[in-house]
Amino acid sequence: MLLLFSVFYSCNSPKKDTKVVRSQAKQKVIVDCNYTFEEAIAGTKAPESILKELKLIDVEYYSTDCRIHAGQVLTNKKIARDVKKLFRFMFKARFPVAKVIPVVKYHWNDDLSMQDNNTYSFCYRDAGYSKHALGMAIDINPFFNPVRWKAGYENRKNKPVGAKYNTSVNGTFYALHPVVVEFRRRGFRWGHTFTRNFDDHHFEK
Repeated sequence: MLLLFSVFYSCNSPKKDTKVVRSQAKQKVIVDCNYTFEEAIAGTKAPESILKELKLIDVEYYSTDCRIHAGQVLTNKKIARDVKKLFRFMFKARFPVAKVIPVVKYHWNDDLSMQDNNTYSFCYRDAGYSKHALGMAIDINPFFNPVRWKAGYENRKNKPVGAKYNTSVNGTFYALHPVVVEFRRRGFRWGHTFTRNFDDHHFEK
């Protein structure tokens, strides 16, 4: 894993050779998923009223293998335009996003999705406590940015299991990170500011 990161840092260097840039521009895009809308919502228990608010959008990103990937985000129509623009921002900044696949792949189990470092938006559960149930939140690189409980809640387990927060790993958020700043500029709340935990991979509106 460390070797993978060191390779990506080399790819991410701002002093890249022009020939390397041209080579990457011509490289074949790796497709991580290509669902229809019907396939992306298959098996969800969400009511029709919520499903009507959702939109499946295509995005491109540099993954941790230093190559361009294509994925999809199932999200709320109200933030779909923001999400598209934020992915363009991350792409231009060469910010690595491990993978972007609707949670249907993980049988609607967000723990499995997080363990796989998957970025996603909609995942139906209790809408009273989670904006993911409405597609009004997005989690980015959850294994790089795990949930960490604050003082008074230490008896709860951080997740995903085995994840370590390390800001030297590219793809990890911290205060004043350019991606965090851009999300907040667009009106998203960062999960790092939650009362009980540091939910650094989470952004919501």
